[in-house]
Amino acid sequence: MKKRILGGQLPVSAIAMGCMRLTDAKDSPERVIETALDLGIDFFDHADIYGGGRCEELFGSWLAAHPSMRDRITIQTKCGIRSGCYDFSKAHILSAVDGSLRRLRTDYIDVLLLHRPDTLMEPQEVAEAFDALQSAGKVRFFGVSNHSPMQIELLKTAVKQPLVANQLQFSIPESGLVTSGLNVNMKNDESVMHDGSALEYLRLKGITVQAWSPFQGGFFRGPFVGDRETYPALNETLDKFAQVYGVSPMAIAAAWILRHPAKMQVVSGSVTPQRMREIADGAAVELSREDWYEIYRAAGFRLP
Repeated sequence: MKKRILGGQLPVSAIAMGCMRLTDAKDSPERVIETALDLGIDFFDHADIYGGGRCEELFGSWLAAHPSMRDRITIQTKCGIRSGCYDFSKAHILSAVDGSLRRLRTDYIDVLLLHRPDTLMEPQEVAEAFDALQSAGKVRFFGVSNHSPMQIELLKTAVKQPLVANQLQFSIPESGLVTSGLNVNMKNDESVMHDGSALEYLRLKGITVQAWSPFQGGFFRGPFVGDRETYPALNETLDKFAQVYGVSPMAIAAAWILRHPAKMQVVSGSVTPQRMREIADGAAVELSREDWYEIYRAAGFRLP
């Protein structure tokens, strides 16, 4: 499995297993986790809210049965979302991490992300929480999710730890991270920037983009791969390159993200072993520049 260096510091598999749907797995959670490991996926992405905490519990049960695996895998979890609000207070961050450690049955979390921006955030409180977690050995690295460049800069006025990742929505049809940058100074809808040049900022700062919902057509709108009614041209093109490279269309969709020089990490939420294998194949595919742009245009985007 191809590697990424998260934030320039932590070597991880280029494809991560997103554990949000672990409770929905038709196979046992154990088989799903072990399929990921067999494929070279050593990075497992959680959040305290996934399955109401049940996803972390299921993973923790597997880990308790395989304690020797702890040092061979990377566990990431997220905190900050509460019922009806977001909460980056020191007390909540500390409490959330303790809850995740208990459910995951581990002494430490490799990476902790702040899940969604809290507009009531006090950077100093976050900094105090991070310092306490790091000094106690409970968290090794820190990052954010769904944050803009200026929100990160605000955090950095107090937080001294480097932020290694920003988890953002990114897929072929939902490619705003690159589309606005391709349409600079153009008077069209695709020139509208929704993220404050997040991609360029993160590359400049050495923060790794983790692409969530990499195979979704939008915010929980369902997968685009195989949806020939909504995305006929895109699926025709994915099929074409699947034949060229001898892999599945899912693999090509993963390879499209991995081809970007930002060296993103793909967070796959699949818990179906066969689909997981198809996605993992994408890490071995290196699309040409021409192929990458052809797939992008097939999603309906224009080049100015």
